[in-house]
Parts: sequence; structure tokens; C-alpha cells
Amino acid sequence: MKKKVLKPRYDCAKCPGYCCSYARIAIKDFDIERLARHFGISKTAARLKFTYRYQTKELDEQLLRHRQDHVFKSTCMFFDQDKRRCTVYEARPSVCRIYPEDRTCGYYEFLKFERIQQGDEDFIPSA
Repeated sequence: MKKKVLKPRYDCAKCPGYCCSYARIAIKDFDIERLARHFGISKTAARLKFTYRYQTKELDEQLLRHRQDHVFKSTCMFFDQDKRRCTVYEARPSVCRIYPEDRTCGYYEFLKFERIQQGDEDFIPSA
């Protein structure tokens, strides 16, 4: 029996990129390799240019670099802050490909509610 694929109940095109503002966007070696191929650079160059190492007693991660944003505190370096879209969508890391891992996105639901309450379909709550 074929498993039915359920369509997501959110529209990323109507979001200002909340998930791209997460402070820790951890990526794996194969994600760095994908970005390196996308930009035509070495894996070492991609790691140095696009990531930094985040270490605690419990964690050792490669995180995507950020830059200051006018909507959120900061966003992923690959996020177009004017168009509010990913600039490396075809080469985006796995964590971005599977987000939000469900048919619903909590931020999208919150945003829809706020836009209805404000009577403004483009409203973005202040961070």
C-alpha cells in the first residue's frame, strides 16, 4: 500500500525567513561539500568562508555564519534580506531541506494569526 504524502499547511513564500534567523544553524560535512560544489570552491575554503565552529561541553558543531538583519537580529549569510529568500536554495543544507519536519510551522501559524489581527497581510511582528 502506498503511503499518502500530506501537503504542508504553510507557505514559506509568505514568511519573512524566521527559520533563517535561528542563531544555531548546524550543518554537516556533506552540506559543506554541497555548498563548495555550488560555489566552485574547495571544501576547506567553503568551511572557512561559510561556517564557524561552535563548541560547548556537550556540543561540537559547524554553524552557518550570520549577518545583521533589519527584521530579525541576524540571519543566515545566504539569506537575501530584501527579497526574504534563500540565495542558495538548490544547495541549501539538509537541516533547511527538512525544516519544519511537519505539515505545520509554528511561526507561520503565529504570523497568519497576527496578520489577521492587524488587518495587514504583510505585517511582521517586531523582534
